[in-house]
Amino acid sequence: MATVSAWPNNPNTNPSPNSSSSSPPSSFLSVVEPNHQSTPSSPPTSMSQQSEHLYFDSNSEEIDSLSPPLPPPSLPPIRTSLSENPNPNSASSQQPPTLLHVSFNQDSGCFSSGTDRGFRIYNCDPFREIFRRDFDRGGGIGKVEMLYRCNILALVGGGPDPQYPVNKVMIWDDHQSRCIGELSFRSEVRGVRLRRDRIVVVLEQKVFVYNFADLKLLHQIETSANPKGLCEVSQSAGKLVLVCPGLRKGQVRVEHYASRKTKFIMAHDSRIACFALTQDGGLLATASSKGTLVRVYNTFDGTLLQEVRRGADRAEIYSLAFSTTAQWLAVSSDKGTVHVFSLKVNSGVPVIDNQNPPPESNAAGAPAGSSLSFIKGVLPRYFNSEWSVAQFRLLEGNQYIVAFGHQKNTVVILGMDGSFYRCMFNPAKGGEMTQLEYNNFLKPEEPF
Repeated sequence: MATVSAWPNNPNTNPSPNSSSSSPPSSFLSVVEPNHQSTPSSPPTSMSQQSEHLYFDSNSEEIDSLSPPLPPPSLPPIRTSLSENPNPNSASSQQPPTLLHVSFNQDSGCFSSGTDRGFRIYNCDPFREIFRRDFDRGGGIGKVEMLYRCNILALVGGGPDPQYPVNKVMIWDDHQSRCIGELSFRSEVRGVRLRRDRIVVVLEQKVFVYNFADLKLLHQIETSANPKGLCEVSQSAGKLVLVCPGLRKGQVRVEHYASRKTKFIMAHDSRIACFALTQDGGLLATASSKGTLVRVYNTFDGTLLQEVRRGADRAEIYSLAFSTTAQWLAVSSDKGTVHVFSLKVNSGVPVIDNQNPPPESNAAGAPAGSSLSFIKGVLPRYFNSEWSVAQFRLLEGNQYIVAFGHQKNTVVILGMDGSFYRCMFNPAKGGEMTQLEYNNFLKPEEPF
């Protein structure tokens, strides 16, 4: 059972998010992670003023309500917000915050950042800060998930002084400047994904899918250890495709909810480090912990369509991103280079037709033997690999994520050091990208 509690209206209430004795905000929904082994636990003290309890059946096998989806919630357009601590002369305003999280929204037109003080939202092109929230007490926001350009955000606490518990997902409406919903779990939240009709919450070894309109639990999935919170969902209306780690090392699980089909893909021979999904959910790009190869799969039948090579040395892949037309694939890693690859999957003809792809061989991982064996087994495949058509050099060792810009042949790069790059690549000539713009989005700003 999942417990949903409706709070009584109290428009004058403005409680501290960390205070358990404060009165709850009006129309607040609270959902606790289902425990199929026992009845729902008693609500905490702060729920004493609730007016009613509503119980929804959360049987993980019952997913009939996924199709057709319920109408999405009303989403007001984004608006500029004032900081809750607007004094420009305060010490906190003079010092840049510590960055805890950065991510793009669903169409990569905006990005959000969580800091040890609150969160901020930025527009990518042109680059500008749209609004920020700096909280007076606590303030640490470890995860911020946008829903396109509307005022609805999913927040998870983080840092040394979290604004909210790390085991809760708070649904924030910046139009009302307060939280309007809460999802509670028994372990730390590793990731959150939003669609107009669904909320997906990722824990260490579970994925929960909720209906956005009433926060009803629709599906839960067991996964292998997933500390990075890897999970992606399609964004096309009425066609929900969800991708998460499977139960085996190197395995990816694909859920096609419209056709009620589950597909398991053995993508790599080592653990999955990163993956990306096209907007319609038709193509999946995966990288393993070795970080040498990136593979592109058809999500419906699991066919390996293409394999590209980032490099020969091991690397940690931080992000993968498809262009809108799936013509290009961008990759960022700890080697300090962003690569752009040309994809050949639009024709629908697989480049590689192999349900069990070969292992990710490289010089360091080649089996012991004669030099002749090494040349025959590794070098031909290495030199025949498909390499990137464009690259951009960054500071090695720093963490960057990448997405394609709305202008043709551009990419946007975000760094955990607060760096923002917008670059352009030449598909015909290839080579080094041209830097179009650079900004530091953590620098102190004048109050709005």
